[in-house]
Amino acid sequence: MDSVYELLQEVPARHLTMDAVAKRANVGRPTLYKWWPSKAALLMAMFHERLAENPDKSAVTTVEASVRAKMYRVATSLNGLFGKVMGDLVAEGQSDPKVLQDLHNHICKRRVRSVAEIERGKSTGEFRHDIDSEVVVDMLLGPLYYRLLLGFRPLTRAYADQLTQQVMRAIKVPAESMAKRPQAKSPKVRVKSISDARSTPKKAR
Repeated sequence: MDSVYELLQEVPARHLTMDAVAKRANVGRPTLYKWWPSKAALLMAMFHERLAENPDKSAVTTVEASVRAKMYRVATSLNGLFGKVMGDLVAEGQSDPKVLQDLHNHICKRRVRSVAEIERGKSTGEFRHDIDSEVVVDMLLGPLYYRLLLGFRPLTRAYADQLTQQVMRAIKVPAESMAKRPQAKSPKVRVKSISDARSTPKKAR
């Protein structure tokens, strides 16, 4: 993983090759392909390791606070090397279906957790019960990637906070209504397959 990170300081992700990684790491190509079937898979594995989410859960008291913290982390990550690599892979994926599929795999795994968080907010009474959790995730994260890929406005933490605030206004239960609702247990959310995630989203129950 260190070899991948070092090479990304020298060349864009689209110019990175498995041969170059193998040479820098002093291993054979078969060794790389044994663990990572493609360049995109290797890059995502590297970022999973370096950008592992370990939030201080003791400081998070509500689902809204958890969502805000995640938005800060994503905005910060997209402003660095991770954002540059994501942009390169999205561009490369337009002509290489395998790269695009690996990106889908990466995004869908994280999307499942994000949808589960919104569902938890519905079960605790923080969020309206009639919202579509998958659409809410799109509302939150879509604009961040929009700014990343087009680059027409800065992708700042202030923007992430403003965006989150706008979405919360649309999905939160009014404080007076929330106070009257009994607390419910968090629901179990089924982990979707890639084919599920790429199909038409179901309405939130």
